[in-house]
This record gives sequence, structure tokens and C-alpha cells, in this order.
Amino acid sequence: MARIAIDHIAIVVSDMEAALGFWQGALGLELQRIESIAAEEVEVAFLETDNAHIELLLPTGDDSGIARYLASKGGGMHHICLAVADIEAAMQRLDDAGIELINERPRQREDGTRYAFVHPKSSGGVLVELYQKT
Repeated sequence: MARIAIDHIAIVVSDMEAALGFWQGALGLELQRIESIAAEEVEVAFLETDNAHIELLLPTGDDSGIARYLASKGGGMHHICLAVADIEAAMQRLDDAGIELINERPRQREDGTRYAFVHPKSSGGVLVELYQKT
């Protein structure tokens, strides 16, 4: 079986400046960039650690999944992302094991990264994202 690595941990925030005050200011994590992802209606701050990164997610629209999450659960950990070498093979393995996937097929970001989500009811309540980088 191919090795799986943690790519990032995503945290929903209601105030990006305050969140950066903790993660960047107090902890000293390096802010790599802040990016607006229109298709997901979210602003993302990417902060580096030695072996993965932290993504701070701020909704930019009231109807986005992140906005609904923030309204119902408040800020906090949203998902853990695992890097895989072959996303189709990983999804097939999970499907064969009876694991519920949110996405039937991988989606693709502008940079070519392909991703899909595992439903939290199949993973003990944790939303898991699978990532295959180009």
C-alpha cells in the first residue's frame, strides 16, 4: 500500500485577522499566502509547519459549505487532508470497503490538484479530504 501523508489541517474561522494573530503572530507559523477560491466561496490562509500546513478558511459567501458549517458549528477544525499518490485508487479502495464518499469523482483545483471527501459518518465523525497533487 502506498504511503499516505498529512497534507493539511483545515480550520474554519470567523475573523481571519484574529486567527492569523494566533497562528502567525503568537505561534510564529509562516504565512505562505492568502488565496480567494471563488468556486468554494472561501478565503484561505496557508500557514507552514515542518511537515504539513494549516489552512484557515473564512467564508466569503453566505451559502457556501464553509458558511453553513460556521453558522451551525462555529469556528474550529473542519477537516484533515491526506495526500495520496493515486486518488482514483484510494477512492476505489474506500468504496470497496463500504466507506461513503461525498464525491463520486475527484474534483480539480486550478493548480491541477485533485481532491475528494470522505463522509464523516464513515470515519468516526471526521471529515477527511483526499488530495492528489500534480
